[in-house]
Amino acid sequence: QVQLVESGGGLVQAGGSLRLSCAASGRTGSTYAMGWFRQAPGKEREFVATITWILGRTYYADSVKGRFTISRDNAKNTVYLLMNSLKPEDTAVYCCAATKGFKTATLEKDYDYWGQGTQVTVSS
Repeated sequence: QVQLVESGGGLVQAGGSLRLSCAASGRTGSTYAMGWFRQAPGKEREFVATITWILGRTYYADSVKGRFTISRDNAKNTVYLLMNSLKPEDTAVYCCAATKGFKTATLEKDYDYWGQGTQVTVSS
């Protein structure tokens, strides 16, 4: 099993920045990549970004490309999501997830473990 705990959410004004963290514990060696998803009120959960543990390969949703950066610290088993130029439409609960599959995973069904999420609210 893998446990994931997110932190770093909060309230920020439009144009501001936040950095989310996701600490992984347990059998992290069984996972290939980590991802961030978000779910806004009344909307479905959507993919944000993913990164592989070994090579650090990244992939982003078009809606965040150029504004968000995903990174990882293998020594700490922690993944980060730096969010710049935040917009009100970025308001959502952000969850991190881990996948055992050896591919670029952008779908919820591709992920095996999930954190509880952290709220990000961007005011206009």
